[in-house]
Amino acid sequence: MRIALSVETTADLPKELLTKYDLFLVPFTVMLGEQAYFDGEITAADIFAFVDKTKILPTTAAVNVYTYKEHFNKILAKGYDAIIHFTIGTGFSASYSNAIVATEDLKNVHIIDSMNLSTGIALLAIYARELVDKGLDLETIISKVKARIPYVRTSFVVHTLDYLHKGGRCSGLERVGAALLRLKPQIIVLENKMVPAKKYFGRRVQVIEQYSKDVMEEMVDPDLKYAFVTHTMANPEMIKAAKSALVKRGFKNIYETQAGATITSHCGPLALGVLFIDKQPEE
Repeated sequence: MRIALSVETTADLPKELLTKYDLFLVPFTVMLGEQAYFDGEITAADIFAFVDKTKILPTTAAVNVYTYKEHFNKILAKGYDAIIHFTIGTGFSASYSNAIVATEDLKNVHIIDSMNLSTGIALLAIYARELVDKGLDLETIISKVKARIPYVRTSFVVHTLDYLHKGGRCSGLERVGAALLRLKPQIIVLENKMVPAKKYFGRRVQVIEQYSKDVMEEMVDPDLKYAFVTHTMANPEMIKAAKSALVKRGFKNIYETQAGATITSHCGPLALGVLFIDKQPEE
């Protein structure tokens, strides 16, 4: 059976990794004022330039039912017998429900709610690729992937809460408080939600060093095969600090990716996250 794997642009994967892991891609939509763009047509730099010029924050829209149908049918037309598609978590978007509706009249298209975002989704898709390449059957692949979902660890440090506030992810009081105190809050993904965790204070690199140290110390049984450092135009010193912590911890493949337009629209500039799966895979 030929099994195709599919993700949305919210997985924040560059073309090289999409090609490496043979993943099909379908885009979200980003609105800059009244102008609509597909995620991938514009970059983080375009978004920040627009916000600086207009003082208007971007908005985003999930993939609609029609686009999903078109996407899945194109994949099936290539001769695949089944599709496993990973959506951004239902706690963040209508993506999953739209995909479910789109597959009502399609056979063998399976939708998985990642319960996550950004390269937290990518970690699941990469694991699925390994299982497909081993020749496992469809039901086993889906079962094994779903079993790993609760162990995906996604967190990031943001340098402004304005973007999250606009998207309804934090209160006005939290935003003002963080700005006044110059705090850099850590946001973690937990049970399909973004939840505030630790707060950091200091220079950007110092913040990432302490954040990365905390993440490493909180690991229980990490799968050291893959980890991501995903950011929204963080500076090289910040990226180096996060990657160095992962290297020291023993991760073998550390991918640095820049968040796409959708995730950038909600995180703002200089956000940086460390993402991994805190559980060894079952054989």
